[in-house]
Amino acid sequence: MSVRKYLEHTLLKPEASKEQILKLCQEAKEYNLGGVCVNACHVALAAKALAGTEVKVVTVVGFPLGADKSEVKALAAQMAVAEGATEVDMVINVGALKEGDYALVENDIAAVVKASGGKAVKVIIEACLLNDAEKIKACELIAKAGADFVKTSTGFSKGGATVEDVKLLAAEAKKYGIGVKAAGGIRDLATVNAMIAAGANRIGTSGGATIAKEEAE
Repeated sequence: MSVRKYLEHTLLKPEASKEQILKLCQEAKEYNLGGVCVNACHVALAAKALAGTEVKVVTVVGFPLGADKSEVKALAAQMAVAEGATEVDMVINVGALKEGDYALVENDIAAVVKASGGKAVKVIIEACLLNDAEKIKACELIAKAGADFVKTSTGFSKGGATVEDVKLLAAEAKKYGIGVKAAGGIRDLATVNAMIAAGANRIGTSGGATIAKEEAE
């Protein structure tokens, strides 16, 4: 089975231009990828470019630190959905998780879930900053808050997705009926296949087109 539908072709660099976003969307259409992932300021542009296709428009909330107030994250999600986002990837309050303020973490996620109006919500836990017990707890809180996926990484911290993390998260996610998105440092077909084999349901990558070409060769 092709990996293309797993791939969310991603461009989250702060310097990304409208021209680059349109190129990202064109590549996603050309290779029939699962989605594009763009910053909120580019959602309307991407939604227009991808209208009439099956390519999802994914955006990020509280990115990349997760340190915004819940009300800000919720409003950002609501606005993005109104502009055409079909999925929302939010960053948790990492500090709150690490110090055991689980109510804050759960309520933070739940606020974004509610604001997203039924659109799929993926929750970025920044796994490189967590120990295994914290990763396991995060999956429980994500499920309790009503979100749909746990996501490994922003790609902007000190580490990205690892096979070990994906295996751990997939085992926990299965208990709650949620999915796993692997993201951060995934740039070739071999790594994509390893992440899928470990249990990833989605793959965030800036190399979506390159990987699709590699698979086609």
